[in-house]
Amino acid sequence: MTEALLAGDTALVTGAANGIGRAIAQALAAEGARVVLADVNAGQGEATAAALRQAGRDACFVAADLAAPGGAEALFAAAQAALGRVSILVHCASPRRQESETALEVTAEAWRAMVGVNLEAGFRLGQLAGRHMRDRRAAGPPGRIVFVTSLHAESPRNLPHYSASKAGLTMVMKEFARLLGPHGIRVNAIAPGAIAGGGFQANPELAAKIALGRLGGPEDVARAAVGLLAERFSAYVTGTTLVVDGGLALHNWIAPPA
Repeated sequence: MTEALLAGDTALVTGAANGIGRAIAQALAAEGARVVLADVNAGQGEATAAALRQAGRDACFVAADLAAPGGAEALFAAAQAALGRVSILVHCASPRRQESETALEVTAEAWRAMVGVNLEAGFRLGQLAGRHMRDRRAAGPPGRIVFVTSLHAESPRNLPHYSASKAGLTMVMKEFARLLGPHGIRVNAIAPGAIAGGGFQANPELAAKIALGRLGGPEDVARAAVGLLAERFSAYVTGTTLVVDGGLALHNWIAPPA
């Protein structure tokens, strides 16, 4: 029988109460990792962790407000207390957004909240995890970090605070990958496309613009995350962004699909 891909790993997943973050936490637990799920939504987060435990997985929930001062530090301390050693960090948390928040409409408050959770908390968690993984390199599985970004880290849309924060997070990923690589720590990003559920409510008509002919689901991103985190498959992969979009980025916005 083949050993689970993440047996022996301990993982912190932010934004894990619903959508992509929840699917990633579930997938990591299914592959043998002990998982701390973190989210500002305590009700859904506790329910997800409880369901995992009922299924025989090792999981717990920590309420975390990453927009609050010291939120990242408090969360990482709680994850350490629960897990002892953190070998995997997945930063997926992101505030909900409204498609009407264009560059001329987005408020200063919305900008601060989005950048605070996506970029600032991502950077701070990366620092904390990077130091922790470096200092405990010999104590278990190698450290790995995945930042969940977006197709819109490369392409503008009517969400400037979202796109800008995800673009910044992409560069943060590259900085950490370059710095931590010599310590055996891999750092990558996943850029989802049109993924139904969670913070994105997709128009079904969008499927006609996707090469594979369907909207994605959180489980599509979760499977990619497992592959990117698994040393069996991706031990020589760092500093890159894995696009999980079904081919949406291939769409020619001028000419209709053939």
